[in-house]
Amino acid sequence: MKIGILGQRGGWHVTALQEALARRGITAPCFPITRLMARLSARPWLAATGEPLETYDVLFVRTIPGGSLEQIIFRVDALHRLENAGVRIVNSPTTIERTVDKYYTSTLLEDAGLPTPRTVVTERFDEAMAAFHELGGDVVVKPIFGSEGRGIVRVSDPDTAYRVFRALELGRYVYYLQEFVPHGCEDIRVFVIGEEVVAAMVRRGETWKTNVAQGAVGEPLVPDDELREMSLRATRALGADYAGVDILPIGGGGYAVVEINGIPGWRGLQAATGVNIAEHLAGFVLSGPI
Repeated sequence: MKIGILGQRGGWHVTALQEALARRGITAPCFPITRLMARLSARPWLAATGEPLETYDVLFVRTIPGGSLEQIIFRVDALHRLENAGVRIVNSPTTIERTVDKYYTSTLLEDAGLPTPRTVVTERFDEAMAAFHELGGDVVVKPIFGSEGRGIVRVSDPDTAYRVFRALELGRYVYYLQEFVPHGCEDIRVFVIGEEVVAAMVRRGETWKTNVAQGAVGEPLVPDDELREMSLRATRALGADYAGVDILPIGGGGYAVVEINGIPGWRGLQAATGVNIAEHLAGFVLSGPI
C-alpha cells in the first residue's frame, strides 16, 4: 500500500506516523501542502514537489497552514480532487472544512442533538454588544478559524467588550461569541479513531484556557459511558475518521462539547496517557476500507 503524509517534514506528528508505518513495512514520504501543483487535461492531476499524488492509496493530512483565502481554498479543493480520483484522505476534505470553521462545527453538533455552549455569531458591532449581554455578560470571543487557544479572549466587562468588538470591526472580522462556562480551569480531551475511544485526559491550566499549547497539564482519564458516547456521536456528526473532542463538564454532572479538531495533535495526550496514537492510526488505516 502506498501512503503519504501532507505535513511539515521532520515535525513530531509526521515522524510519529512515519515510524508507526515503517514498523508495518511502509515508507511514508511527507509532502508540504504548500507545494501543490494541479493540472487539467494533463497528468499528473496533482503533484507535490514533483511527486504525483493521485498514485497514492492514502494521504494523511497533518497540517493546512495559514494563508490567503485563495490559498486555503485551493489546498482544500486539491484534496477534494484527490479524493475524487480514488485517494483516501485522512481526514477527508469535507471533515476538514467542517472542523476548521467553529461556527459550522457548532451547528453540526447542535443539529446532532449534542449539548454545546450558547453561541451568537454576527458581523455587526451593535448585535455583538447585544449578544454580550444576552449571554450573561461573560463571554469567550473566538476567531472562527483558529487552533491551540490562540486569539481567544474572555470578556466580562461591558467597556472591555466595546473596545474588543470595535477592534474586531476594524479588521472586518466576524464576531463569534460563546457564553463562558465555569469549568475550574480544566476540560477534557477525548481522542476518537473510527468507532473507538483510544485515549482521554483531563487538561488542567493555570487560567481558564486549558490548551496544552497554552501551558495546561494533562492527566489520564478513563471516560465514563456518557463521555464515550458523546465523543463518538460528535465524531460521527463531523464525518471524521479520527478527531480530538474537547468537552467541558457543566453543572449538574453533565457535559458540553466545545470543539472538534479534525487535524488533532496528540503529543500532550500521549505524554499523559502513554497511548501511542500513531500506532492506532496506522492500524486503523491499514485495516479500514480503501
